[in-house]
Amino acid sequence: MASDDSSLPPSSTFESLLQLEDEPLDSSSRSSIFHSRSHSTTPRSRPSSPRPLSFGSPSPSRSNPLFPSPGGLYGSLRSLRPKHLGRRKKGSQGRRRTRGILMWSGVVAFFFLMNWWMFSRLQDPALRPSGKDSAFLNRTATAQTYLDNGSSNGKRKRVHRVMFTRLLALAAHALAEICNAVAITRLLNATLVVPKFLYNSVWRDTSQFSDIYQEEHFINDLKADIPIVKELPVELQSLDLEAMSSLVTDAEVMKESKPSFYVKKVLPILLKNRVIHFVGFGNRLAFDPIPFELQRLRCRCNFHALRFVHKIQETGALLVQRMQHHRPYSTPLEHNLLGQFTDKAVPDGKKMVPAKYLALHLRFEIDMAAYSMCYFGGGKDEEEELEAFRAVHFPALTLLRKTTKVPSAGFLRSEGKCPLTPEESVLMLAALGFKRSTRIYIAGAEIYGGKLRMAAISRLYPNIATKESLLSSSEIEPFRNYSSQLAALDFIMCAAADAFAMTDSGSQLSSLVSGYRMYYGGGKLPTIRPNKRRLASIFSKNGTIEWKEFEDRVRKTIRQTKQVHERPIARSIYRHPRCPECMCRIE
Repeated sequence: MASDDSSLPPSSTFESLLQLEDEPLDSSSRSSIFHSRSHSTTPRSRPSSPRPLSFGSPSPSRSNPLFPSPGGLYGSLRSLRPKHLGRRKKGSQGRRRTRGILMWSGVVAFFFLMNWWMFSRLQDPALRPSGKDSAFLNRTATAQTYLDNGSSNGKRKRVHRVMFTRLLALAAHALAEICNAVAITRLLNATLVVPKFLYNSVWRDTSQFSDIYQEEHFINDLKADIPIVKELPVELQSLDLEAMSSLVTDAEVMKESKPSFYVKKVLPILLKNRVIHFVGFGNRLAFDPIPFELQRLRCRCNFHALRFVHKIQETGALLVQRMQHHRPYSTPLEHNLLGQFTDKAVPDGKKMVPAKYLALHLRFEIDMAAYSMCYFGGGKDEEEELEAFRAVHFPALTLLRKTTKVPSAGFLRSEGKCPLTPEESVLMLAALGFKRSTRIYIAGAEIYGGKLRMAAISRLYPNIATKESLLSSSEIEPFRNYSSQLAALDFIMCAAADAFAMTDSGSQLSSLVSGYRMYYGGGKLPTIRPNKRRLASIFSKNGTIEWKEFEDRVRKTIRQTKQVHERPIARSIYRHPRCPECMCRIE
């Protein structure tokens, strides 16, 4: 960030690096730069034309099967007392009963406390290795802020921690990081520099912001709220930000920090040094409490300002048209996703019956399977393969398994901590009534187990397609070595589908897609979000349960997750946009 001066640009700069991809091995580094324009610590008011607003439309607790209820267990123990001992006084009996209940209550409480501790240790930063290994466990993002010379200016509700929270911090989450950066830029009266992506040694994707998003649209759509420039001013590009203590790491910015943190801690550094470089910016801004205008700006950035470049839109339109057999109409969602390429003209000489399709985001890659520490029926070979993968890519988990007693694979599955396998996913779809003729688009990377693991889906639903099968070699070639751009194509196909099913509700791509469909769908785009804990209890009966009962139980479980509510306090607006700040439409 920087203040105004006659010799410098009239606004400050914020540079942001991001990568859009749906693969969780590692998140690429991102950097962002801000600079402020006045001494005021409140967001500046900017003249803008009036915008019409139109508004769019916990799992129940269960007793632990490992422990009987305190009263029941105590009663069982008392029944073993020899009868010849006679009766005790009622007062003595009452005290013993009370002590027994307290004792077993303490045991149960201790069990749950240890269970919580073990799960929390799986994400304890202290367990993360340093050096090169930390790249696999830490989300590395960078952001910079700078000040001009002259006068200077002035997180969502905590969800239950699960083992693969880090794994699911996909590059798709960079969407949220950019929107958070936009909000902070406005808060600090700064200027945003068009994001630049750092090269990722894991994905080796050289894509930059302009390779994925339309720069000019991004700048123009937000210009009434924040100034955005493409480059950091020359006089600030050569500064050694680390040497001048303008480097702020993710360890120094708590997750879901309130706006007051940035005003109290970040702004003074910005005013002093004219520039700040954030390292690890993701999830660094709370969702509540936050000023209405900042929340609204963050939503507008996510649902309006970020649009894919024409190359991605054009190829995405080809995918949608081929899955829908060139259906002769388009939706507002498709228009926003595909822009000028929403034309559904049927190719010459071809007559096709319009079709609907289901998009399935199948989260079952090898890294997902390995990080979950679950068992998927592959015997000793599977266990050895996944353990070898952990040793290379998740060394902290390997260390944890050697030094700490971790929950068993069976316990993890019963608690819904395991990703749905392709077999479980197809059983869920069949129970929900999807017919054999249903056209299914499979989104995601290579499935762990390959064709053998996908055999169950292929047998029940032969009309399966992927971006690789729908596009010719020449059509997909421009994207082949760019995982972020391939993920953008999957995002388009999932968002535009007539129905969308996810196999892991914690997936960032699935969360962003479901929010996008809610925002633009007008309540007509169903999303299937499974409760894995409840499904696990149903699948555990596979040896005895009848199909009719299986159908009924699965459908009941899915119905319970489809209830529409206003956004819960402090929850992500990208996943839950149904709130006054977000569902306003800016035409």
